[in-house]
Amino acid sequence: MCGFVVFVGRNGLPADPAVVERMTATLAHRGPNDCGFWYEGPVGIGFRRLSIIDTTPRGHQPMVARDGAQVVAFNGEIFNYVEIRDELKCLGHVFQSTSDTEVLLASWRAWGERCVDRFVGMFAFVIWDRKRGEFFGARDRFGIKPLYVHQGPDAIVLASEIKAIQASGFYKMRENWPVISRYVVYGQLDEGPATCFEGIEQIPPAHAFRLSPDRLQWYKYFDVSLELRQETREEPTAVANLLEDAVRLQMRSDVPLGVCLSGGIDSSAIICALARHRRAANLRAPLLAFNYNAPEFDESRYVQETARQAGATVVSWQGNPRDLWGSLSRVLHYHDEPVHSMNALVGFQLMGLARQHGAIVLLNGQGADETLAGYSSYYLDYWTTLVASGRLAEALAEIAKFAQAFGQRPAPLRASVLRTMLFRGLNRVPGYRAFARHMRHRALRSSEWFSAELVDKLPPHRHVENLRMDSVQRDSVFISPLPLYLRIEDRNSMAHGVEARVPFLDHRLVSYALTLPLEARIQGPWNKHALREGLRGRIPEIVRTRVDKMGFPTPTAKWFARDLYEPLRDLFASQAVRQRGLYRSENIIRTLDAVRGKELSNHEALFRAANVEFWLSMVGGRNLQSIGITTARATRQRRTSVG
Repeated sequence: MCGFVVFVGRNGLPADPAVVERMTATLAHRGPNDCGFWYEGPVGIGFRRLSIIDTTPRGHQPMVARDGAQVVAFNGEIFNYVEIRDELKCLGHVFQSTSDTEVLLASWRAWGERCVDRFVGMFAFVIWDRKRGEFFGARDRFGIKPLYVHQGPDAIVLASEIKAIQASGFYKMRENWPVISRYVVYGQLDEGPATCFEGIEQIPPAHAFRLSPDRLQWYKYFDVSLELRQETREEPTAVANLLEDAVRLQMRSDVPLGVCLSGGIDSSAIICALARHRRAANLRAPLLAFNYNAPEFDESRYVQETARQAGATVVSWQGNPRDLWGSLSRVLHYHDEPVHSMNALVGFQLMGLARQHGAIVLLNGQGADETLAGYSSYYLDYWTTLVASGRLAEALAEIAKFAQAFGQRPAPLRASVLRTMLFRGLNRVPGYRAFARHMRHRALRSSEWFSAELVDKLPPHRHVENLRMDSVQRDSVFISPLPLYLRIEDRNSMAHGVEARVPFLDHRLVSYALTLPLEARIQGPWNKHALREGLRGRIPEIVRTRVDKMGFPTPTAKWFARDLYEPLRDLFASQAVRQRGLYRSENIIRTLDAVRGKELSNHEALFRAANVEFWLSMVGGRNLQSIGITTARATRQRRTSVG
C-alpha cells in the first residue's frame, strides 16, 4: 500500500526535516500518489501513499487524530476494516473518512495494544502517542509488510525499506558476513531479524513494539498453537470456505484488481473465488490474469482452462533470458538485499506488466505451500511422522500409494524414511551434532567454488529439536522459506506501485490449516489434500487433480549454459570478483566452459554467487582487507608487490 519512515532523535537531537524528507524520497515507488510529513521535537515521520482504500485526500498520512493526541503511519491493509468500523461506531466513534487507516487509529484508542488481535490484514504501522511521548507499533502475523530498524547512538530510525535507513546519514554501511555467507552457501535469507547489513534489523513478524528515544522493546503478540488439533470430518469444506472468505475481504479496493495466474492449484483457487464474488456483486470490469510461461515448462492448458472458468483475460510476459538477467541490478536496487532465484526476476516483470495494464492490486497464492503442505519435501516429513507416531502400517501404505502414482519403487522410499529417522535420532546427541558440524565445515572449506575464508564466516548451524511435520510446517511459515518469499513479493510489487495481497495468509486460514490431521494434509500422492477436496467443483478438474508443481519456473540450468553463458563468464573473470576473493573464480569458469551449450546442474549456487557480486557492487562492497577476508591469493599478491 505505502511506505513510511520514522526518525527518533536521542540525547535531545531534534528531527531534521531534511533528513526525514531525504529518507522518504527513497520510497517514492511505494507511494506514487501522495506524500506527507509530521514533526515534533525529536520525532519525524515521513509517508508515501499508494491510494487503495479511500483514494481522496481524507486518507492522507501521517493521519492525526481529531483531538490531536495521536499520529499514525500505516503500510498495508486491514481487510476487515468495514466490520471493525461498524463495531467502533456502536462504541461512539465518529469517522471522517472511509479509510482503514482511520479505523486502525480508532481501534488503538478503543482497545489499546490488543487492537492487533482484531485485525485481519497485512500491516506495519506506528502510532505516536503525544501524551506518553512514545510510539506503539506492530508488524502483521506473518511479516507480509516490512519494517526495518537501526538503533544508533544519536537516533533510532525505522523504515519500510533498508535504503531509507541508509539515506538518513545515521547509518554507516557494514556488510553482515554471517548472513551473506549463509545465503551464498545454503541459499538462506530472511531467517530472523538480521539482514545483510550489520546494524539493521527487521522487526519480527507477529511482534508489536514500544519505541521512545531511550529504548525499543518488542514482544510477540501472535502464535499458532499446534496443540489445537482439528478432529472433524469437515476439513475440506472448512478450508475452502475460509479461503473464500479471505478472498471476499481482500477484494475490497477502490482501484482495479488482478491475479498472477500460474496454472497451479493456488492461483487458480484465488481467481475462481474472485470471479464468483465479482459475479455475485455484479461487477463487470475486466478481470486480468498475468502469466509467464517458459516453453520448457508449459502450463498453458491449465492457465487457459482456469481463465475460461473465471472469465478472465490472460496477459503474458513475453521476455527472454537476457531481458531477465538485464533486470537483475534494477531488482536488487528495490530489494536492497539479494534475491533467491531467477523466479524472483520473473515476478518483478509480472508486477510491472500488471501496472502497465492498470491493475494496482494483485491477489496471489503465496503461503499456500507452507500452510497446506504443498512442497514435495513434506511427503518424507509425513511418512517419518507417521512412523514416529507408531503408525507404521499407515506409513507403508502411504508410501506404496505414492510410489505407484509416480512410477517409483517403494523400497528406496522406505529406505529414505529409515535413514532420515536414524539421522534425526543421532542429531539429538550433542556429540554427534558437534562432529557433524565439524565434518560439514571441513567439506565446505574444500569446496570447488567457495573460498575457505567465506565458509569460515558461516554462522552456527540452526539445530531443530522437533522434526515432525507440525513443526516443520510451522518453521516453513515463520522461519524459512516463507519470510523470504514474502519479501520478494513485497519489493517486486511495490517497485511498480502495485499492492500484492495473499489470501492464503489470512491468519484464520493459517491457524486452521496448521492444526489439520496429517491425513487431511497428504494422502498417497496428493499433497494439499484438504484444499484439493474442498475445491471440488470450484476450480477446473484438470488443475485440481494435477500432481506436478511449477509456479512460473525458469529453465535456469539451460540458460546458464547457453543464453547467459557469456555474461556469467565475464562476471567471474572480472578483476572486481577476483579481488574480492569470495569464490574460486577459476573453477567456476572451468565449470561454465565444460557445460557450455548443455545444462549446468548446480545453477542455484551460481545464481547466488552472481547475485552477491552484483549486490556488493551496488552497495559499494569493499576489498578483501577492509572486509576482513584475506585469501591466499591476496596474500601472495601483497608479498609479490613488496618484493
